[in-house]
Amino acid sequence: MEQHKILVVDDEPDLQMLILQRFRKQIQNDEYEFFFAENGEDALTMLNDSLKISLVLSDINMPKMDGLTFLSETQKLENPMFKTVIVSAYGDMDNIRTAMNRGAFDFVTKPIDFTDLNTTIEKTLKEIQLIQAGVENKKTLEAVQTDLETAARIQKKMLPQQFPPFPDRTDFSIYAEMHTAKQVGGDLYDFFLLDEDRLGFVIGDVSGKGVPASLYMAVSRTMIKAIASQIDDPGRCLQTVNEMLIPESDLTTFVTVFYGVLNTKTGQVRYCNGGHNLPYVIRKDGMIEELENTNGLLLGKIDEIEFETKELTLQPEEKVLMFTDGVTEATNEIGDMFEEPRLEKLLQKHAKDDTSKLVRNVIVDVLKFMNKADQSDDITVMSVGYNG
Repeated sequence: MEQHKILVVDDEPDLQMLILQRFRKQIQNDEYEFFFAENGEDALTMLNDSLKISLVLSDINMPKMDGLTFLSETQKLENPMFKTVIVSAYGDMDNIRTAMNRGAFDFVTKPIDFTDLNTTIEKTLKEIQLIQAGVENKKTLEAVQTDLETAARIQKKMLPQQFPPFPDRTDFSIYAEMHTAKQVGGDLYDFFLLDEDRLGFVIGDVSGKGVPASLYMAVSRTMIKAIASQIDDPGRCLQTVNEMLIPESDLTTFVTVFYGVLNTKTGQVRYCNGGHNLPYVIRKDGMIEELENTNGLLLGKIDEIEFETKELTLQPEEKVLMFTDGVTEATNEIGDMFEEPRLEKLLQKHAKDDTSKLVRNVIVDVLKFMNKADQSDDITVMSVGYNG
């Protein structure tokens, strides 16, 4: 049990004796520890000596420094866990009113009814405990907030942020952005040169949000990049990653992934879709085509799934646009969703944009559509263009 430290400020010795007698049981049980001061100056000195006093019982009429002046000085301590109960003569309501206006928590009158005083002390200490709990909760929340901010910075550094990522390459272009619903998200994107003529690119969406999703995202991204460097075929790559992720998944965790490999000489794209939103191809003439799906489901849940690889060919100035369901399932204030038809019209309108402008226009349009509605899911968009 916590021991409460109580300071009694009064110049009457009889009061000190009465308090020590009436609260003898609490003192013996280490519930209360009493300290005594005969005036406000001595009391302030004791408070500044870090005795961890949280409750003060103070008279008003005292030598050197009276109780009202003492109250004013204690307000300068700015300690929310410090409370003062005024002890004053019955009928001295003007001073009691002044004391309450200067920050006193409560009052008792003389001659003291010790039953009333005990009730007042217990009530005041409960209030102090509530404030202490609030302060501790605030500290805990601030620590969690700091951890989340750190996790967000780490996650941001894990995903490519520098564009153009390969400034010496003019045969292709790539751009991506992620806007998380919380401080850390479960979406992922990445791209990497497999050799001089092949660019791997991947976008994914982990189930759930927040820290658990971000951790699973990091594991998934690392596995995909590592396996992609060893297995050329996109379908076999995702199949291997799926088998590796299953032991790392719990009942509700999985990831959807689209993985493609662009031949930067020919424009050929070999790809596999693991349960993800199908990307769009933006043709040179402005036509918008949804990619043909492949065999393969989400990763990290079902063993022995066969993942299929398919191909398409991009002509110079053609692009692939990939996105997570935070785009098409973005919801506005009246409950309407953004959905694929709206995205297709937007892509037709901006078909001539370069990859960076195209991605930004999609994200801006989604945010405008949502308006004041809360963002319920991460929004990630990536575009890969073949320049020839």
